[in-house]
Amino acid sequence: MLTRGLHVFRGPELLAHADALRAVYVDAFCAPPWSEDEQKATDFVHRLRVNARRPGFTAATAVQGGEIAGFATAWTTPAPFPTDRCYPEAAAGLGPDHTAAWLIGARETDELAVRPAARGTGLAARLLEAVTADAPGGRSWLLTSVRSSRAMSFYRRQGWTQATHPSPGGRGVVVFLGPRHPARSLAPRPL
Repeated sequence: MLTRGLHVFRGPELLAHADALRAVYVDAFCAPPWSEDEQKATDFVHRLRVNARRPGFTAATAVQGGEIAGFATAWTTPAPFPTDRCYPEAAAGLGPDHTAAWLIGARETDELAVRPAARGTGLAARLLEAVTADAPGGRSWLLTSVRSSRAMSFYRRQGWTQATHPSPGGRGVVVFLGPRHPARSLAPRPL
């Protein structure tokens, strides 16, 4: 049983809370702008079983009112750089040299989800900090879709640096480097 507050997990013990995490995922991502169907939440739980065993796996949950109100998951990006999900878009935006130097071996935030009732409370910022605070050499990164201007603005307010710049109004993913990532100053600025 989780008590009120922030809880950090370093491995599969997080899986004991899979049903609650799925419920938060549904609340966070089945509404616009993401508009995912509930199967995506089920897919997330299946991926989580594998992800919780990855090197460097770190997760955080936030409990409010006796239930999980938000969570974040992260791990160390492996070499070679993955080629599934949105990884090819991230690699194409950075190029092979920057992908290798900036992302491989860094702490990758995979999911950050907060129930709508907890938005605007600072909870998402605390969860993000909890899974990236001890990133090796300060190297943390994430990607998000350009569909959510709210998510893009949130990461910028937290001090994250946008490292890829898809066409304005376009679709696709954006790579952000964490506030302590040593390559932040090397990231190209938008025109």
